[in-house]
Amino acid sequence: MDPLIGTLVGGLSVLAIGGGVGFAIRHLLGRAGLAAAESRAKALEDEAARKAEAKVREAEDAAREAGRKRKEEAEREVASVRDTIRENERKLAQREDALARQVDGLARKEKFLRTAEKSLVEKHQKTLERRQEVEKLVAERVAALERVSGMPREEARKQLLEAAEKEITHEEAILIQRQLERVREGVTEKARRLIANSIQRIASDYTTEITTASVDLPAEDLKGRIIGREGRNIRHFEKVTGCDVIVDDTPGTILVSSFEGVRREVARRAMTKLIADGRIHPARIEEVVAATQKEMDQHIVETGRKTCMENGLQNVHPEVVQCLGRLQFRTSFGQNVLLHSIEVGHIASLIAADLGLDPVLAKRCGLLHDIGKAVDQTQQGTHPGLGAEIAKRCGERPEVIEAIGGHHDDVNVVQYVYTVLANAADAISASRPGARRDSTERYIQRLQKLEEIGNAVEGVQSAYAIAAGREIRVILNPDKLTDEQAIVVARDLAKRIESELTYPGEIKVTVLREKRVVEYAR
Repeated sequence: MDPLIGTLVGGLSVLAIGGGVGFAIRHLLGRAGLAAAESRAKALEDEAARKAEAKVREAEDAAREAGRKRKEEAEREVASVRDTIRENERKLAQREDALARQVDGLARKEKFLRTAEKSLVEKHQKTLERRQEVEKLVAERVAALERVSGMPREEARKQLLEAAEKEITHEEAILIQRQLERVREGVTEKARRLIANSIQRIASDYTTEITTASVDLPAEDLKGRIIGREGRNIRHFEKVTGCDVIVDDTPGTILVSSFEGVRREVARRAMTKLIADGRIHPARIEEVVAATQKEMDQHIVETGRKTCMENGLQNVHPEVVQCLGRLQFRTSFGQNVLLHSIEVGHIASLIAADLGLDPVLAKRCGLLHDIGKAVDQTQQGTHPGLGAEIAKRCGERPEVIEAIGGHHDDVNVVQYVYTVLANAADAISASRPGARRDSTERYIQRLQKLEEIGNAVEGVQSAYAIAAGREIRVILNPDKLTDEQAIVVARDLAKRIESELTYPGEIKVTVLREKRVVEYAR
């Protein structure tokens, strides 16, 4: 045998034997893997069965829990429905009770209305019967009157209507008078309250009338030097200052007298400087008086500015400022006009605040109301008119101009309420106790004139001035004048007093009419 073939045959044999062995080995391995697979499959099957059973149990538990929740929700819904039904039943029961009560009330009202209707029908029937009786009696009376008086029916009716009209007119006048008195009482009470509050909130000193100023002398021999040789020093001083110098026996004092306050103050200051300097002769007098006049002008301006600043006035013209400063040296019935103007401004501001008006504007009107008194001694015209001209020239507001010009009722038609406020505040400041001083002679003359005006009216029994001349009481003769005529008498007396007398503040006119009948039983 060929070795190659032998080798090939051997190799094939080896391959055959190896393939058989491999097949046998694969067969054995396949059977072993199948058993393991079956065992694993069985384990997986058991595990799946357990999981399925667990899932089933979870599903059953979830189903039972859901059923329980649905049952509870259903029970709650049923309970809520039952509560709602019970509440509705309760409300229905209440409504039924209310309707029952309303029905009972309506039944009672219906019964009452039927009774009232029956009564009204009966009363209407009786009224018709009475009316027929009255008409019959009236016809009989008219016929009887026609027979007795011989007057036609139309004429009698006319006279009756005229008499009724007169009676109605009289009653109407009485009603109107009562209404007017009621309104006056209310307005008067409110005005008194406002005025009382304003007076309580102000405080100022009592005033005295000043027409002279005293100058103290360190030595008595200075009186001779002031008089000068043959009186030339004192005459020259009086000529330059326009004031009178009184040198009498009063030790250590001389007096400077003048009704013009600024001039008197200039003279007093100049005399004080001359006495302190010791050089008293005409040339020195002129020099000192001129310097003092300049100082006084500056002092007046500073006083006016200070007054405006303290009272809150802004944008004040320099001429108005100067007028305010000059009022410091002006008096009226012994009352310092600058202090009076400041007081009037405060009062007007207080009243305006109580009335809901502008208190700043009211204070401006009150403070400037008397600026005309700064120039009325050197210019022609009344101080309200002069003050209004100054205010208009200096660009003040129309309310301020009218308040200045009309604070003494000099304006025929009042357009602004601030004019009335300034007038009232001026009267309050002027008429309060101690504000002004009047001489006894003038006081007695005013009282006598007041009583003469009251006694001059026809039908007046007597007239008395009381309350320090602030009121006049007039007693009428009841046989000559009626109550309606008493109203006219009071008004006429007030107008006559306003036109014939000059007085601060106001005067109350009280007219009394009383019928007294006295009999004695013996």
